[in-house]
Amino acid sequence: MPSRLTPEDQQKVDQYLNLPQHQVERKPFRPWRLLALVLVVVVALGLLSRLLSRLVL
Repeated sequence: MPSRLTPEDQQKVDQYLNLPQHQVERKPFRPWRLLALVLVVVVALGLLSRLLSRLVL
């Protein structure tokens, strides 16, 4: 895909992105961990909801 930037602007962008503060090492994305976290939160909120409904009724 051709860049819509001029060569000078592209060079500025490249220099900016190559600065040390933009070179952060990240851990690999783990979708199963995220899915497990969402599942735990949903189950916990469901259980809390049932508990509160029993206390009210």
